[in-house]
Order: sequence, then C-alpha cells, then structure tokens
Amino acid sequence: MPLPVLPAPVGAAAVVSPACLEEALAGRVWRADALAAGPPQVLSSGWPALDAVLPGGGWPVGGLVEVLQARAQAPVWQLLAPGLAQAVRQQAGPVVLVGSPYPVFTPGLAARGLPSERLLWVRADPPASRLWAAEQALRCAEVAAVLAWLPRALPADLRRLQVSAQRHRRLLFVLRPDAVRTQASPACLRLWLAPEDAPEVHVLKRRGPPLAAPVYLPQQPALLADVLRARAQPGAALHSWAPLAGPPAPALRPALSSGRPHGLDRTATPS
Repeated sequence: MPLPVLPAPVGAAAVVSPACLEEALAGRVWRADALAAGPPQVLSSGWPALDAVLPGGGWPVGGLVEVLQARAQAPVWQLLAPGLAQAVRQQAGPVVLVGSPYPVFTPGLAARGLPSERLLWVRADPPASRLWAAEQALRCAEVAAVLAWLPRALPADLRRLQVSAQRHRRLLFVLRPDAVRTQASPACLRLWLAPEDAPEVHVLKRRGPPLAAPVYLPQQPALLADVLRARAQPGAALHSWAPLAGPPAPALRPALSSGRPHGLDRTATPS
C-alpha cells in the first residue's frame, strides 16, 4: 500500500508536526503498545478470556502457534480442544497428530467435540521424520489442523513450518518443552502452560504489548461443572445416569468419505 504524500516543507525551518504525521499515517502504522488486528483469518479458541488477549480474537489460521509445556500432555487438550472442535465442524478433514507422546483418551475428546474418526495419529520418532510429516500434513487440502510435538526442533525448522502454514492457510500448533523458553522462535503466538493443577496460560509472545498476567481456564468442562453445581444444591434430585457407550477406537488409517487413499496414509520417511 503506497504511503500518503505529506506536504512538502517550505524553507529549511519547516517541519512536519507529529500530529500531522500521525493523522496522515492513521490506519497504516501499528503501535507496539496496542493489540494488533490479527491475521486475515482467525478461529476462536473457545475460551472468551483467552480470545480477549489474542490478536484478532482467536487462533491465527495460517500461522504457527507454539505451546510450551512442563509435562508432555497436561493440560494441552483442555486448552486446544474447543478450537479444534470448531475446526472439524467447519472442515471435513482430520486433525493430524504428529509424534504425540501418548495415545489420546478418545472418549474424553469425543465429549469435547472431537470424535475419534476425525483424529489421525502419525507415529514418527526421528526429528527429521516428524518435521517431514508435519509439512506433508500442512500441504494436504483436507486437513483441518496439525498438532506436532517437536521437542528438538531448531528455529530454522519452525520457520519452515511457519511458512508452510501461511502458504496453505492451515491451523498449526507446535508443542515443545518449556526448557526452550529462552530460545528465539518465529512463532506469531507463543504460549506457556504453567505446571499447576489449575490450567494457567501465559502469553509469552503476541503482536501487541506484553501480557503480565496469565489467563486462567476453568478446571472442569462446562457440562460437568453444571452437573456438579446442580447436585450441590439443597434438595436437588439425584438422577441415575446410564453409562454412555464410548466411541470406537481410533483407526491409525481412517478412511475419508471420498473412499480414496489419504495423502498422509503412508509411512513417514524424511525426504
């Protein structure tokens, strides 16, 4: 976008006032002390308190979100599941899990809106294989989102994933240990999950001013919290709940509706 033409100074003593310059550049310059408007496309995280502090009000689609954890799993699914549930409702493809350290608890994710048939778990142990699998998933038009556990990724590796996510407009989360907090990262959004019982999200990097206070997530899903509150009321009738049938076990190679072999349905080998 071409910059506006400012009035030419008349004489050596003429200067452009800061007020004039600010008015001429209004809407074209981002102030570092203000929260940026965000990328062209965002997806709500499902947590209003978190959306309020994220540029654009949600997860950046086409950008790298780096999540640092003290432990490999907790509480990443509580943080990401609401947004991923929206992603699979909006798109027909799977959520690809690259190098997940543990098998996911599919009944719990199904209760949060992530059925097992929409999850594709890619087993790849060598760092090069994980990076390759993540890049291939980002290139697949049918993929709704990519979660990659990359504890030993280098900044150059993260930059490759960032460029690929931006080029293909994919939702990308990279999960790494909190030991790398002091390392530089090309991620447009960087979060740290504190090792506490109550989910505590620290925004380490965003396009905007630093956020000193963490964002606290509810410890219990909304449905469970409602049930517990109802049962805690005096005189509340206790209903017997029949056990729900769990979803089928996740298939390592889920078949898509088209019936054609999926582009990710092969062994991960580095190129």
